[in-house]
Amino acid sequence: MSNSSSIRHFLLLALADTRQLQLLHFCLLLGISLAALLANGLIISAVACGHHLHTPMFFFLLNLALTDLGSICTTVPKAMHNSLWDTRDISYTGCAAQIFFFLFFITAELSLLTIMCYDRYVSICKPLHYGTLLGSRACAHMAAAAWASAFLNALVHTTNIFSLPLCHGNALGQFFCEIPQILKLSCSHSNLRELGLLSVSSWLSFGCFVFIVFSYVQIFRAVLRIPSEQGRHKAFSTCLPHLAVVSLFLSTAAFAYLKPHPSMSSPSLDLGVSILYSLVPPALNPIIYSLRNQELKAAVWRLMNGCFQKHLNCWPVSANNL
Repeated sequence: MSNSSSIRHFLLLALADTRQLQLLHFCLLLGISLAALLANGLIISAVACGHHLHTPMFFFLLNLALTDLGSICTTVPKAMHNSLWDTRDISYTGCAAQIFFFLFFITAELSLLTIMCYDRYVSICKPLHYGTLLGSRACAHMAAAAWASAFLNALVHTTNIFSLPLCHGNALGQFFCEIPQILKLSCSHSNLRELGLLSVSSWLSFGCFVFIVFSYVQIFRAVLRIPSEQGRHKAFSTCLPHLAVVSLFLSTAAFAYLKPHPSMSSPSLDLGVSILYSLVPPALNPIIYSLRNQELKAAVWRLMNGCFQKHLNCWPVSANNL
């Protein structure tokens, strides 16, 4: 029996037992993180530098890319460090910070996905009111509300979960700190308040999902009235992957945080589910939400070509200075 006041560190789940598999996991995590950082970084740079992309849709895409960068940088570096150096430790403060920032970014991501769905709904179903409903001031207010609500949600959950007495050791069954794993360490009679908070958050998340589904139903009805078959195909090829990623994100997160019975939990299952909602969306979002957009893709290529040409123009100067 241990108390939270005596815990100075937690033990994270080891991704593998052998050194070869640990290095393989390190390489896989490195590849995923580099791909996500590169893709989201290019999107942020292209939208920030391209004045013709300063529209509501690309403004929300920029915010979504920021949440993807934040969530990847919160969980992956520590897992890579542990795999490379064959360790499992994370400090008490580091665990609290990881939970706070992970909740902050995934809550902001869900809010932004809901806002982006609303943006598509207004654009397709009410195009004449687009400028009124999604002006610059309205977009700024919606983005600020998304980030502020995410901060408040993360603060409430983190403060509450680390105020619980921990009576079952310090070993976590996950490669990063998350609320369900901390709850397993708490005394059974002390976690009712956190379970209540999780229930409220789950109902709010379910409300966002219902809004997204309802909006896409209206979008699909409008798309089916498009006379051009090519236009319908383009709309469906964009909307269906959006809905698939949102469904994957919410279903796996709900399973991780609201398991109907403890017997459904196992280290391998928890690990697989956590990867699906913590690593897959940040890696897929740039492809599904952004790089499929021809206008943004052209802006990314112009940005890359501009940087390449600038590097070539600077090369002779650098060579002469040697």
